[in-house]
Amino acid sequence: MNSGLFITFEGLDGAGKSTQLARAVRYIRQRGHRVLVTREPGGTRTGERIRDILLASKTGMLAPLAELALMYAARAQLLEERIRPALARGKVVVSDRFNTASFAYQGYGRELGTATVRAFDRVICGTTQPSLTIILDLDPGRALGRALGRGTQRRKRLDRIEALGLAFHQRVRAGYLAIARSAPERIKLVRADQSIEELQRQIRELIEPYLAERKQDSILKTRLP
Repeated sequence: MNSGLFITFEGLDGAGKSTQLARAVRYIRQRGHRVLVTREPGGTRTGERIRDILLASKTGMLAPLAELALMYAARAQLLEERIRPALARGKVVVSDRFNTASFAYQGYGRELGTATVRAFDRVICGTTQPSLTIILDLDPGRALGRALGRGTQRRKRLDRIEALGLAFHQRVRAGYLAIARSAPERIKLVRADQSIEELQRQIRELIEPYLAERKQDSILKTRLP
C-alpha cells in the first residue's frame, strides 16, 4: 500500500519539535517531494476535538487508560482520513508525534506499560508504521522551562499534560530513550540542546537517505519497459 514515506518527530514539549519539523518540511519540499504535514493528537476535525479534551486544563483528572483510548481514537481517524490516503498517493507524510508518543507518555509516563499500548497499536495502526522516527532529546527540567516560558509569552498556562510535573516527564524521557534503544535502525535520537542550525543539519542527514532512495526508485520505474 505504502508508496509514500512516513516520518515522525517526537520529544518532550519544549524540545523544539515544531521549529525543526517546519524546517525539515521546507527541505523535503525543496527536494521536489509532495508533503502532508500533520500533528497528534489532532490532524482532523474529530482529532482536534479530542485534542481539546486531552490537553485542556479544565478537563481535570483523566484516567490513564481513558487518555490512551482517546489518543488512539484520534489516531484511528487521522490514519483513515489523511495518513493512509497520502501514503497511497506517494506523498511524504511528516507528523508532529505519532504512536511512539503513546509508548512514551502513556506506557512509561502514565505507567500503563508497553504491552497495553502495543495492544491498541496492533489494532489501530497495524502495519502503518513510520519509516523514520526522530526523537529530539532534552533534559526534562530544561524542556519544562522552555514550555513554561513559551506559555508565559502566549499568556496561557501549561496544558494538562505539560503540567503533570517533572517526575512524569522524567519517566517519559526514560521511555523515549528505551524505545530508541529497542529500534535503532528506525528510531534516531538527536540531542536537542544544540543550535537550531546544527540540529537541523543532523536531521537532514537522517532524512536524506530516505529521500535519495525514493528518487532512485522513481528513476528505475521510469526506465522500465
